[in-house]
Parts: sequence; C-alpha cells; structure tokens
Amino acid sequence: EPRNAYRQPAWRNHFVACTGEFVGTFLFLLFAFLGHSTAVYQAPATGPNGLHTNETLMYIALSYGFSLLVNAWTMYRVSGGLFNPAVTLGLVLGGGLSAVRGLLFFPVQLLAAISAAAVVEALIPGSIRQVQTTLAPEVNVAQGLFLEMFLTSLLVFTVLMLAAEKWRATFVAPVGIGIALFIAELAGAVYTGASLNPVRSFAPCVVSPNFQSYHWIYWVGPLLGALLSGSYYHFVKFFNFWQANPGQDS
Repeated sequence: EPRNAYRQPAWRNHFVACTGEFVGTFLFLLFAFLGHSTAVYQAPATGPNGLHTNETLMYIALSYGFSLLVNAWTMYRVSGGLFNPAVTLGLVLGGGLSAVRGLLFFPVQLLAAISAAAVVEALIPGSIRQVQTTLAPEVNVAQGLFLEMFLTSLLVFTVLMLAAEKWRATFVAPVGIGIALFIAELAGAVYTGASLNPVRSFAPCVVSPNFQSYHWIYWVGPLLGALLSGSYYHFVKFFNFWQANPGQDS
C-alpha cells in the first residue's frame, strides 16, 4: 500500500511529531552538553583573561553545531527537527509551522532539555553548571541581549531559507543549519555562552539551580532574533525574492 494512501488523524500526527521533537531535542542537547563538558574537563586551564582558550571554544562550537546537524537531519521528517523555541517561533511566524504545533512543541522541548541536562549531571564527573551560559566579565546585560538576538537571527533565518522554503537543496538543509549554529557559537560563546536557545540555557539552571539575575536575556534575546528573522523573511517573500536572482533552482 502506498505510504500516503491513508491520512492519519491530526491528533495522531501531533503526537508522533511531539515524540520525535522530544527525542531529537534530548539527543541534540545530550551530546552537545557532553561535548561541552568534555572540552572543559580535558582543558580546565583558561587564557590570560580567565576565559576559555580558543581551542576549548572550538571544541564546544563543534559539539553544538554537529550535534544539531546530525539530530536535525535524523528527525527532519518526523518533527522538523527544531529543538528550540526560538526556531519554533520563527517557523510559526514564517508560515512553515502551525501555531498549534508550535504551542505543543514548547513544553516538549523544555522537558527534553531538562532531561538531557539531568542525564549529563548523573553520568559524568563535575557539575552541569559548567555548561551554563554566562556573560563574560566585561559584557553588560544590554550587550548580551543584543548579541543573543543577532546570533539567533542567523540560525532562524538559515532555517527559514533552507528548510521552510522548499527548493532543490532542502534535503541538505540540516547541514547549513548545523553550520549556522557552529558559526554563531564561534562568534558568541566567549561573550554570552552563545545560547541561541532558551531551553538550552534554562535546563542546566534547573538541574543544578543557579539562575543568574540576567538569565532572562537567554529567553528575550533569542525570541527577538526569531522576530527579526521572521520579519525579514516576510519582507523578501513579499517582494518575490526568487525573481531578484533567478535561475538558482534550475
């Protein structure tokens, strides 16, 4: 029987998508947190300014970027492979995801992130606090907020243009999305921890309670980044961006 011959009820599709989003978010953050912890455990020494060395930051960026790439590619056909409330908001604003599905995904992503942080806390030496996102000593709250906004806007716009826009290279969209997170981590990790994902910052603080007074920037910044990218996406769609540089899909 053809795979698409039978249409499942909407509730069943939502359920399957939510299970995929839970598993994907859990695995993405499990391996990202493990990689981050490994980098810190293997290279506890810091640079002259008291921050992580470039080698440690590179290892951390690779851990998050490649974990997202693999898990987004794995779960792309099940849930879309979002794993992030900011990306979810961006897709809802861009019309690539229903508001109902977006609302269902948020608690799933939150629970999966906390579960991943709890497993890492239980399995390896040290505390999950070592993967918490914090501001560098010379970075103020306003700077951190806008850094998170712009870093997240790159990730969300990449998702919108490579995955929400259906074109001949959509099947490799997770590669570009993973690289976008990798670049954002390289650019911002030393200043803000490069969260780009509210649940990524929230989960370690829940498992090993230690909320900074500025924790809110890791929610507001990424969500503002999603609004920024969603707005520009609608702008270029309104003006038929595919006609500005024709022939790209031929």
